[in-house]
Amino acid sequence: MARDRIVSFRFDEVVVPAHADVINSKGLDKPLHMLPVKGKPDWSTQFDELSKVVMRMQLKGGIVALGEFYRGHSWDVLEDVAGKLIGQRISQLSRQALPIALCREYDGFECAIWDAAAKLMDVPLHQLLGGAVRDRVHVGAWSSHRTVEEIGPWARQYADRGYGCIKLKTDLEDDCIGWSEQIARHAPGMKIILDPNQRWENLGEAKRIARELEKIGNVLLLEDPIPRWMLQDYERLRSITAIPVFLHVSLPYVYQGQRVYEAVNALMHGAVDGFNFNAGLAKFQQLTHIAHAANLSCWHGSEIDLGILEAMYVHQAASAVSCTLPSDIFGRLIRKHDLLKQPLNFNPPFVDVPQAPGLGVELDDAAVEEFSVAGRSVTD
Repeated sequence: MARDRIVSFRFDEVVVPAHADVINSKGLDKPLHMLPVKGKPDWSTQFDELSKVVMRMQLKGGIVALGEFYRGHSWDVLEDVAGKLIGQRISQLSRQALPIALCREYDGFECAIWDAAAKLMDVPLHQLLGGAVRDRVHVGAWSSHRTVEEIGPWARQYADRGYGCIKLKTDLEDDCIGWSEQIARHAPGMKIILDPNQRWENLGEAKRIARELEKIGNVLLLEDPIPRWMLQDYERLRSITAIPVFLHVSLPYVYQGQRVYEAVNALMHGAVDGFNFNAGLAKFQQLTHIAHAANLSCWHGSEIDLGILEAMYVHQAASAVSCTLPSDIFGRLIRKHDLLKQPLNFNPPFVDVPQAPGLGVELDDAAVEEFSVAGRSVTD
């Protein structure tokens, strides 16, 4: 019996909302989803209003592997890919080049296939990535836009839990200089990652803000401060500020053209001091090897996901020598549930690396049912 043959898929579509007021300050309405949704433009839908899909993939021998998809899935793609994978044997698939076309749904299937492979070998997933180089992963806190009056106490609550860094979404309407001052006052020693998502618009604005932030001294780095195509201005910004400048290479944004070579291109332009990488298992390892070869640091990004993807991120970050900065693994801080029976073990500012076979996590069936809005199956 080919116990590693794929025999079925179960997809559960869920909507897991955020805790009240945990995204933005009360009264601030600043959606964060960067992709168009059903004819609505980008930046017009809040991420937690969108559904996600969690997947159970069953093998002939009884093993159930888990996957999770980024928000904005296509049911047609999910069912078509599942239909093509039915009957395939895990041992005969190349995990470096799966028989799946490049699409936003790729990483969810890849996650389940690697989870299955590790479970068949009875090893934790990070062993398939060469083994963990650390047994816990550095993580940070997170918030979107906040008022200056609220930001200091808001950061302090995370500092009191043990977090040493908070990542903040920002644009030109925000007083991020005031933010920095208030965090320095209320949470001394706490570092800040500012992520404008390219919305500081141009070098002149970025230079003005960076020079004021330098005087305060608690900004760890700037992520995607200006539009990504302005790599020459990234290089110029690096030359005039002591604050490190980082680029977010997010391969799930496949339809925006983000690819592995963007990391190489940024290095060739002298445009960055490091990276935030978002990618599936095989591509993330490629990206972190690029950073390591360039002697630069990175961290693992996210789309504020649920527990399956976050478990995958922990294994990835633990296995990457260059992944030393606080990773964006904070879904439990933001959403009402991670859908895991036993949550990842957070001891801020770290999360422990699961050591059970595969991803090392189990779905909470009751929680999946509570947040479910639809379900579909594909069987042999």
